[in-house]
Amino acid sequence: MAADRPDAPPRAWQRMLSGRRLDLLDPSPLDVEISDIAHGLARVARWNGQTRGQHAFSVAEHSLIVEDIALKLKPDLTPDWRQAVLLHDAPEYVIGDMISPFKAVMGGAYKAVENRLQAAIHLRFGLPAELPQAIKKIAKRADIICAYYEAIELAGFDENEAARIFGRPRGFTPEGGKEAGLGLSPMPVARAQKLFLERFEEIEALRAADANAKNGNNRKKKTA
Repeated sequence: MAADRPDAPPRAWQRMLSGRRLDLLDPSPLDVEISDIAHGLARVARWNGQTRGQHAFSVAEHSLIVEDIALKLKPDLTPDWRQAVLLHDAPEYVIGDMISPFKAVMGGAYKAVENRLQAAIHLRFGLPAELPQAIKKIAKRADIICAYYEAIELAGFDENEAARIFGRPRGFTPEGGKEAGLGLSPMPVARAQKLFLERFEEIEALRAADANAKNGNNRKKKTA
């Protein structure tokens, strides 16, 4: 077999449970499936698993909370951009959740792979390969707010240490008041996977309704 030859290039694809073979160096949107993303993210632990609780705090659960925070920060966020925020960490279903210090050590190579995967994921679900800066900023702000609360509620940071690293959240008050935090509760893998898929499908339905409404309005304009 070609893969057994000493001069053969190293394998750069991963087989998914859906049957897809995703090339990590040149990912195709056609090889991206939401079932694989949900399955993978529910099994990837935030903070390298160094969190309190019986279960790991998964990237799937983190993604659900970040999308919820983004919607609170910007209540008029469109379904398209809600889906983009939900998928903000989607590449981690194949490359894992590298903590920030390790990303800094890896440098540009890691970021390049991550960016190519993110573009393929966006295209697979009808989003722009490159998101508008305004949406990137909302997603990043929601992500940092979530990370701050994860740090103090789950990862053993005190508030001052978390504030130095992530900054204290401004313009955002979690439900239950400032001192209550987000009430983070790591959940079993199967539940995180199910909830992630359900949120994705819920937003997809909103996107379809938006598209139908826009098409209806366009038809009315043409016949007016």
